[in-house]
Amino acid sequence: MLSRRIIPCLDVRDGKLTKGVKFKGNVDIGDPVEMARLYYEAGADELVFYDITASSDRRDIMIDVVRRTAEEIFIPFSVGGGIRTVEDMRAVLLAGAEKVSINSAAIRNPELIKQGALAFGSQCVVLGMDVLRVEKTEQIPSGYEMVIHGGRIRTGTDALWWAQEAERLGAGEICLNSIDADGTKDGYEMNLTYLISSSVGIPVIASGGAGSPEHIRAVLVEAKADAALIASITHYGEYTMGQIKEYLDQRGVKTRKAW
Repeated sequence: MLSRRIIPCLDVRDGKLTKGVKFKGNVDIGDPVEMARLYYEAGADELVFYDITASSDRRDIMIDVVRRTAEEIFIPFSVGGGIRTVEDMRAVLLAGAEKVSINSAAIRNPELIKQGALAFGSQCVVLGMDVLRVEKTEQIPSGYEMVIHGGRIRTGTDALWWAQEAERLGAGEICLNSIDADGTKDGYEMNLTYLISSSVGIPVIASGGAGSPEHIRAVLVEAKADAALIASITHYGEYTMGQIKEYLDQRGVKTRKAW
């Protein structure tokens, strides 16, 4: 059995670490580079950075934060938000990130996935999916719709179809974020996670809703996610990385041991 990954998510706005609920009411809570170092020292498997307003503000990615983070941590990390071209991807990777996450730009230009995979390898290209639960229609038969620009614009694109299409185009991983569950700490969107993870052949990272170690166990075991993204549960000191991994280990879920 492969080890499951526990991945802290660091949302960044104007160079500061921030956190909201359902993509709203964000509050600044610290320095992202310092938090990245603390998570690295605590035994995080990977990290994810999202510049949450880069796409909606139509500005470039936070290269300075990427470069400073790469100097402080020695685990893989991915970066998303404001990445629109292969050259943007190249800049982020050269600054020290191992992966790039593309979301809004990929919806607008699906060929960007293929171009990135050809240039850097599929393992470097993560499809970010921000998903909203909606009524099932002929256009959205899964009942889950893709939303872009930090939750601001609904696309009319079916999330299940898009996940499968992105895999076909060359995405190497999916980071699947439920807008409905984001920041609530009520648990992951299990139905959505299982729907996507059982329908694609690439790893799926579940995101949105972790409030306890049991939520993490459930999404990894019952919803078949390959990794779990966490934020509020550890940002505010409710649980440590070690406590989460110990809980999972005691229940037969293999993880890389926290240091």
